[in-house]
Amino acid sequence: MFKRITKLCVSIVQKYLPDPFLFAVILTLAVLVLGMVTTGQGLVDMVMHWSDGFWKLLKFSMQMALVLVTGHTLANAPIIQKGLNRLAKIAKTPTQAILAVTFISTIACWINWGFGLVVGALYARQLAKEVKGVDYRLLIASAYSGFVVWHAGISGSIPLKLATAGDGLAIATNGAVVDPIATSTTIFSTFNLVICGIILFTMPLLNKAMHPKEDEVIAIDPKLLEDEGAAAKVENPTPADRMENSPILSMIIGAMGLIFVFYYFKENGFKLNLDIVNFIFLFAGIILHGTPRRFLDAINVAARGTAGIILQFPFYAGIMGMMTGVNAEGVSFAKVISEWFVNISTATTFPLFTFLSAGIVNFFVPSGGGQWAVQAPIMMPAGKALGVSAAKTGMAIAWGDAWTNMIQPFWALPALGIAGLGARDIMGFCIIDLIYTGIIIALGLMFL
Repeated sequence: MFKRITKLCVSIVQKYLPDPFLFAVILTLAVLVLGMVTTGQGLVDMVMHWSDGFWKLLKFSMQMALVLVTGHTLANAPIIQKGLNRLAKIAKTPTQAILAVTFISTIACWINWGFGLVVGALYARQLAKEVKGVDYRLLIASAYSGFVVWHAGISGSIPLKLATAGDGLAIATNGAVVDPIATSTTIFSTFNLVICGIILFTMPLLNKAMHPKEDEVIAIDPKLLEDEGAAAKVENPTPADRMENSPILSMIIGAMGLIFVFYYFKENGFKLNLDIVNFIFLFAGIILHGTPRRFLDAINVAARGTAGIILQFPFYAGIMGMMTGVNAEGVSFAKVISEWFVNISTATTFPLFTFLSAGIVNFFVPSGGGQWAVQAPIMMPAGKALGVSAAKTGMAIAWGDAWTNMIQPFWALPALGIAGLGARDIMGFCIIDLIYTGIIIALGLMFL
């Protein structure tokens, strides 16, 4: 029965889920119309909100493109290939491969979402090379499924914003939270750790149960996953060729990068963000590829997967602009959604409805910082008025933001670029993960 349900979800997604770019276009038109209807703004007003937001994710777009490129390049370094190969040999059967990649990806995403997103996809690629008969679509979906815990982990932007002192906290929460909230009551709270623990130990089993029957498996030829960036031997090399194939420059510039990384962690502790993760991946790749030529060839191969990020992220920035664009009374479409959930809530159900509203808003504002800016001024004061702790309200927003990433192509693009798949290849499996984790998170927020 369960496999039939999974097969049905996969079949529906394969038939009806458009390319992620068209998905972004459809969301754009939906928000345009709904924003006009719910806030009373005209077409020109909404188009101006759209255009105002269109380029506001440029920095983030470049960061995400580099997550894909530097991670892919590092993975193709010979020594990393050997390490991933040894790790992949732990799994002997297709179901063991699914269990392993889900477990490792979930832990990695809890530690740092950018790191986990790349590591999960790279590990899945290597498992596909080593384990015969494993469904490649489910393997990548399982790697991506660990992403559901990232906002509840130590790189979650919302609990970290709650823990940051300063006037910005009071402004962001509309005066509901003045003093910083320790991570011991958010990330490391009992209710949050229990939710994360249940997902960590049960979602691998769920993904394992989704593995298709042997005659329905869609595997991938391991040759298609081999490193394409190997440098060809140059006959009669010129001085420029010799420079490109010399390790001296790579080692010098790599040493500079290592000095900075050492200094960064000495001054900041184990504080990971996208910039330092990309920096580490970039300079580790330079060193481990050995020569500039091998590194550049690997970069050229990795960069081919960035098209989706470059094209789609501006459209999502535009959607965010329309979601947060206000009318003359200061009302936005995002505010309408959030306030509707507030109005039907009680002290018991408020965490649940906050979680659900955040999940809905995340479809249109797929950014932790953007989600916080939209919902914190509404949900945090409402939670305070109902007697719900600020820590639980904040984590309900955080979990909602992470939850619907399971079926939001925005965050899957780097992993899909590394894997060489499209969104419709994995989203059918992710629907099952969405339903399951949604139940676990909802129950945990309400009763723990």
